[in-house]
This record gives sequence, structure tokens and C-alpha cells, in this order.
Amino acid sequence: MNRDAIVKISLLLALILAGVFLFYHYDLYSFFLSRKKITLFVSSFGPLSVVIFIGLQILQVLIAPIPGEISGFIGGYLYGPVLGTLYSTIGLAIGSWLAFLLARWLGLPFVEKIITPRIIQKYDYFMEHRGIPITFILFLIPGFPKDALSYIVGLSHMRTTTFLILCTAGRLMGTIMLSVSGSYARNDQNTAMVAILGISILVALLAWYYHEALLNLLRKKREP
Repeated sequence: MNRDAIVKISLLLALILAGVFLFYHYDLYSFFLSRKKITLFVSSFGPLSVVIFIGLQILQVLIAPIPGEISGFIGGYLYGPVLGTLYSTIGLAIGSWLAFLLARWLGLPFVEKIITPRIIQKYDYFMEHRGIPITFILFLIPGFPKDALSYIVGLSHMRTTTFLILCTAGRLMGTIMLSVSGSYARNDQNTAMVAILGISILVALLAWYYHEALLNLLRKKREP
């Protein structure tokens, strides 16, 4: 590894460590669980609120405790369905890219400090078999740890560009639904909001309940 790469990695790690320190030192976990607090915080920056929101989405990927469903919903609430989806997608793509690069640069020992061994072992098959359709499905279907997958796929041989396309495309439908729900909430279209959230929750519960069976099916599909 050359000197420039070491400097870049060191700076990136320093920023992440600083973010983690601030996150726990100032009890930002409870802050991120409050939709109202985040909305007021982001909107208070005026024209810079977009930058702050995208930054929150990046942190949402890199720091697991931040619930992505809340930040995606807030994007639609603040900026509407189209811009909310756009800004969320930008933040999620950057965050996923950073997680992917960190895993690729620092390897399994680093990833094991962020993701539990149980999750890594569950998806280790997909680190060895870089099937593009399978990776897309894992990012598309609710119930799979998409942020953790960004780190795990970084341990594979998949190209960065391919990963970004799969990750962004796979996340898009969920991002749209969250943004639309947030937009409905802002416009007091409660019936439509509840309907979309209800469908999303139902799909997520079904995916969570059957995710082990789906993983086994995907493994069998890849076996010769």
C-alpha cells in the first residue's frame, strides 16, 4: 500500500472515529430516534439543509444504530417525494461506497469490529460467489441488513462500479416508498401514508420471516 493510500485511509478513519465519538458522547442515538428532532434540526440549516440531510444518510449507512427508515421518511417530509428520493439516494450511495471501500482497504479484521460474526458467517457464501443477481436481490428485498452488506460485499472481488449500481438500484424502491410516505405525512394525507407504510411493513415482516429460506434458495441457485 503506497503512502497516498495510507494517508487517505487514515483521514477517513479519523473522521469516522470522530463521528462515532460524537454519536455516543452526546447521546445522538436518542436524537436519531426522534423524527421531530431530526426534522427541526435539518430544517434549521436553511439552504444548507440538503447537505446536512445527505450527511445524515451517509452516517446512517456507516453507523448501524441510526435507523434508515426514519431518515428516509424525513427526506420525503422535508423535500417531497422526488427530491427526497434523490437526496436520500445520493447519501445512501456515498455511505455504501465508503463502507465498501473501508472493507476493501482494511479487510476482514476491520469489518469484524463493525459487524457481528453471526451476520458475516451468514453471508460469507456471497463473499466468495460474486453473483450479481443475488447481490441485487439482497439489496432489493426488505429484511436484509443492507448497510452490513455494503461492508461484506467490500470483502469480495466485485468491482466498485458494479457494487454501486446494484446497491443504488436495489435500495431505490424502498427509498421511494419512504419518501412518498413522508410527503403524504407533510400534506396530511394520512390514509395514503398509512396504506403505504402498512404495505411496506407487511412486506418487511414477510421478508424477515422467510429470509433464512430465501438465503438457502439463493445458495442452491448458485450451486453447480
